[in-house]
Amino acid sequence: MKTDPVIDVTEATFEQDVLRRSAEVPVVIDFWAEWCGPCRQLSPVLERLAREANGEWVLAKIDVDSNPNIASAFGVQGIPAVHAFRNGREVARFVGALPEPQVLQWLEQLGPTPADLAVEEARALEEGGDPHRAAEEYRRALAHEPARADAAAGLARVELAVRTASVNEDELGARAERDPSDVDAATALADLEFARGDVDPAIDRLIAVIRATDGDAREQTRLRLVELLETLPVDDARALRARRELANALY
Repeated sequence: MKTDPVIDVTEATFEQDVLRRSAEVPVVIDFWAEWCGPCRQLSPVLERLAREANGEWVLAKIDVDSNPNIASAFGVQGIPAVHAFRNGREVARFVGALPEPQVLQWLEQLGPTPADLAVEEARALEEGGDPHRAAEEYRRALAHEPARADAAAGLARVELAVRTASVNEDELGARAERDPSDVDAATALADLEFARGDVDPAIDRLIAVIRATDGDAREQTRLRLVELLETLPVDDARALRARRELANALY
């Protein structure tokens, strides 16, 4: 069964239905109200265009009377107001009941950006087992959009795959046991642990080295921990713990 691309959004569902969803497809918000005459002209046009778009974008309808906090947060002063989101950020807006040709022209800018295309190519290369070329595409995406979280996470992920492709875990373990402050051994072991899902032991290992070292060794270890945390969702409990413990270890 096909999912309706027209959804009603509330303050409770805004983060999931708009911000997170916009990482997958552009989300267009229609701020409206029952009493608004121009809204009754524009809303049916937006709804029809969304259904004709075959999943290329989603229309999120927000009643400003029922959800005043969202409207206030985005500076909505007049309605209808239409805002577009992509990758968690607002990228375009207009106010008023534009005629359909102008709405269509406005929607054209919601197509894939160069960063979108680079991330798409990087993911295909990553899934195809080519982390080196995937890294190049993730870097290309970040050059276009430096704050792009999915590209940063992807780059950290494929760089981790490259680093762990040909390491001797037994040798590294012996080195770390002889000298717990051996930064190269500790960071390489943490890479291996992260790569196979042993996240907490890797975090504990690096935090211990940060506590035991200073200067360049400490900074090298800190940077590796930060890089590894890029591979986790920002709200991951393990990442949150690691950041707290890192702050305590440094200060």
